Order: sequence, then structure tokens, then C-alpha cells
Amino acid sequence: MKVFTALYGLADAAERARELRDAGAAGVATFEGPHDVFAPLTLAATVPNLQLMTNVAIAFPRNPIHLAHQANDHQLLSSGRFILGLGTQIRAQIEKRFGADFDKPVARMTEFIAALRAIFAAWNSGERLDFRGDYYRHTLMTPTFDPGPNPFGPPPIYVGALGPRLTRAVAQHADGLLVMPFGSKRFLHDHTMPIVRDGLAAAGRQTAELTVLPEIIISSGETEAEIEAAHARTRALLAFYGSTPAYRPVLAAHGWQDLQPELNALSKQGRWAEMGGLITDEMLHTIAACGIPADVGRHVRDRVGDVADTVCLYQAAPIGLPTLAAIIDELR
Repeated sequence: MKVFTALYGLADAAERARELRDAGAAGVATFEGPHDVFAPLTLAATVPNLQLMTNVAIAFPRNPIHLAHQANDHQLLSSGRFILGLGTQIRAQIEKRFGADFDKPVARMTEFIAALRAIFAAWNSGERLDFRGDYYRHTLMTPTFDPGPNPFGPPPIYVGALGPRLTRAVAQHADGLLVMPFGSKRFLHDHTMPIVRDGLAAAGRQTAELTVLPEIIISSGETEAEIEAAHARTRALLAFYGSTPAYRPVLAAHGWQDLQPELNALSKQGRWAEMGGLITDEMLHTIAACGIPADVGRHVRDRVGDVADTVCLYQAAPIGLPTLAAIIDELR
């Protein structure tokens, strides 16, 4: 099993990426948080034998042309090791933080993928750019702005999804599905994968045409004190995710749906410190892979089963390299 892990930081991104590769990681992924999601990967592209992925670049505030240039450049810089991971985010973030439109997110994301493919096709085949959709329109590509064919081909497009409509659309149109980290074995196998199979069948696609990449929250350490501290951070992370209505279906799959409005109410009151205390041990160990590296390895293998041969390890905070290397060894 291959492992992607988070690449934190900016100035030391290349050094950190090299350390993660040497610890056994097959790839690194960046989060669109306090830093730009592409900048660390620009630096990490100098590290050979390591895949790079945005996890995720928020699509709707961006224009497909801008994003196509960024993705194409990173595919060039990395010699074909780049994956463009896209996400919708939630309405409040898109409208209030980015000041962009969020209406009909499934249709908008589907069209965004189509627009990117049209742009990549124009650059790589020389065909005339003529994309006309409901949300995006691209009908001009003069030589000055055309990078020409990419010797490594266009980068694959992965999309993060949780809800049934977006999951189905991703299975129909994207190259990969990023399974959101706030999840469980039951939700993956009983909810996500049946929708994936339905979407593939509707599009006449084969299973091999879509990469399913599960993201799994890990809470680990080498000592009891390290594990206890990791669990506290992970409870806070799960409480943050659980407060969001979009993640209620995951809780509902286990009969915990009443927790979501309770967490949401606390978040609106700014009582963030209290929220982690509502995450029980059962919830913690169901949603996150917890314990020493051997325990984490068993959880991940059991959850993923035959769904995927690559996983992305999501961390509430960076874990030590020895612990990470031990987890990767377990998964190998």
C-alpha cells in the first residue's frame, strides 16, 4: 500500500518533502489553509521520486484558465508527478471568505472539470478552444498564452466528495475520488462505494478508470504520552468536522446524528475548547486510526479493504518522522 501524507510549512517545503520521501511516503499533499496550496509544491517539485497533490485546491473562487496554468506548470516542474486535487468547500466559506458563488455546486464542479479538460486538450492537441457552459466560457487561446503540449500529458484531476450527488458526479467525470477524512469503514463501504459503482456504470466507465483515494485521520505516537496528546488534538479536529452539517451523514451512519447540531451550537458560541469533550472513545476509534503504528496499520487495512492500494494519512498536527515511517512500514 502506498501512502500520501501532509506537507506542512512553506520555506522548508523541499527539505520536509525529502524527509517524508525518505520516511517512505509515495507522495505529499498540501492543504489550502494559512498558505497557498500550490506554493509548497512548487518547492517540493525539486524532490525526485515523490508525487505531489493539492488536497485540495478550492475550485469555485478560481477560474479554470488560471487553475489550468498552475496545474500544467506543476506537471512540468515535477516531470509528470502532479495530481490536481479539487474541492468545493462549503457555502459559508465560498460566499463569506472567498466572496464567490456557490449555487448548484455539483453542476458547477462537473462543468469545471469539463472546462479544464477542454483547456488541456487545446494545449496538447492544438484543437480550437471552444468551451461554452452555464458557468464558464473559454473561446480564445492565442499563441502568446498557449504553453503547448505538455510532454508528460495533462495532470489527472481528483475531486474530494462526501455527499451522494457529488460522489456520483466525480465517479462519472473525474480521474480520482478523494474520500473525505471524516469517515469510517461503514460509511466507505455502505455509502460511498455503492454510489461510486453507480456513477461509473452510468458513465459507461470501468473501475480502473477511477482512482479511489481514501483519506484517513491518524492519531498516533510512540509513547503513551505522545498518543494521549495526539488523541486530544484529534478529538478537537473531529469535533470541528462534526459541527458541520455536511458531515452529519457520517455520524448518522453510526447513530450519532444528534451530536452534529450540539457541536454546531457550541461552535457558534465560540466554545471550541469544550467541543472535543463530546467525542467519545468509540467515535474517536471509529473515525480515526488510533494508537501505536501497528494499531494504525491494522485500522487502515481493515477500513480500506480492497477499495484502494493508496491512502492519504491526515494528521491533526505533524507527527514525528519515526512514527510516520513505522506506520508506512506497517502499511507496506
